[in-house]
Amino acid sequence: MEQHIRKVGTVSRGIRCPIFREGDDLAAIVTDTVLDAAACEGFEIRDKDVISITESVVARVQGNYASVDAIAEDVRAKLGGGTVGVIFPILSRNRFAICLRGIAMGCKKVVLMLSYPSDEVGNHLITMDMLDNSGANPYCDVLSLEDYRRLFGYEKHEFTGVDYVEYYGNLVKECGAEVEIIFANQAKAILPYCDHVINCDIHTRARTKRILLENGAKVVCSLDDIMTAPVNGSGYNEKYGLLGSNKSTEDSVKLFPRECQDLVLDIQARVKKATGKHVEVMVYGDGAFKDPQGKIWELADPVVSPAFTDGLIGTPNELKLKYLADNDFKDLSGEELKAAISASIRAKDGSSLVGNMAAQGTTPRQLTDLIGSLCDLTSGSGDKGTPVVLVQGYFDNYTN
Repeated sequence: MEQHIRKVGTVSRGIRCPIFREGDDLAAIVTDTVLDAAACEGFEIRDKDVISITESVVARVQGNYASVDAIAEDVRAKLGGGTVGVIFPILSRNRFAICLRGIAMGCKKVVLMLSYPSDEVGNHLITMDMLDNSGANPYCDVLSLEDYRRLFGYEKHEFTGVDYVEYYGNLVKECGAEVEIIFANQAKAILPYCDHVINCDIHTRARTKRILLENGAKVVCSLDDIMTAPVNGSGYNEKYGLLGSNKSTEDSVKLFPRECQDLVLDIQARVKKATGKHVEVMVYGDGAFKDPQGKIWELADPVVSPAFTDGLIGTPNELKLKYLADNDFKDLSGEELKAAISASIRAKDGSSLVGNMAAQGTTPRQLTDLIGSLCDLTSGSGDKGTPVVLVQGYFDNYTN
């Protein structure tokens, strides 16, 4: 009897789910929904499938929200309530505007320092061509708001149509605080203005905090130092604070989900009990990829995945098929070529292929970053209604 050969490799399926609410049994609902989808659509759950849940539904079920009043109280307690430097925020109504409202409500004056020509994740205040033509040196020049307007005028964001300089400045004033806006890319440029600072950068936050403290700042808080504990019964995130938060309403943010390792292990165990299959499970947020048009790097969360099962630890260990075909086996074709490449793949012993010429051009990134990016693109950020993604065949290779 001829052996059946699978013709399909990796498959990513968005799983339609009910609308989740605070207090729902997320593990049970996710498990039941995935198994129901498999039965309805005629596919089977297999070993090493990956079930991924977007962080937003995890946080929603946890009820992990914070109001601007709670943020303001925490900022006052930690920064003193006077003049506070707020440096390197990303340009986002969804990601930072509500956080800035809370910060402004907890201060008398905000000295807002924006990086230029773009923020950390690639949102541009101005184009590189505008910067080149201005004569300003972004490595050392500190610009006042007047300098900025004289050089660059009123530039609106390509995608949102928002002048973030004006938008953030007005937002602070509407919250009752004074505002002074400057533009610089060196963290210590804030220190002539104030010595109490909130550094709002994400992936460079530890370095920024170190530089500020080494150069005389008295109090420095990163966003992951704000809302690390409940304030008047609010949500919180002990590890990430305000990092990874999203706008919920005009007066509140949804925080990054709290500890959720138990959740992924629970789902893994439920699927094992129901099907006998060992799946991997992860919670994912933003993917880690860059948009070539807008130059925006997607990852505004502190990590792609805050929780995942052990089978997702590590990086891929793959050979480049086209390298083998063009070099090691360039004289072979057809079934001989297929057999030779299959033998090379089967000969992998699990040791690292780093430095092996036949592995060059493969992707030595964390599995959770790769799979999380795939899931983020699959689920989308709008109205698809698929906050759970099932990835099958990701760990297959040419021999399976």
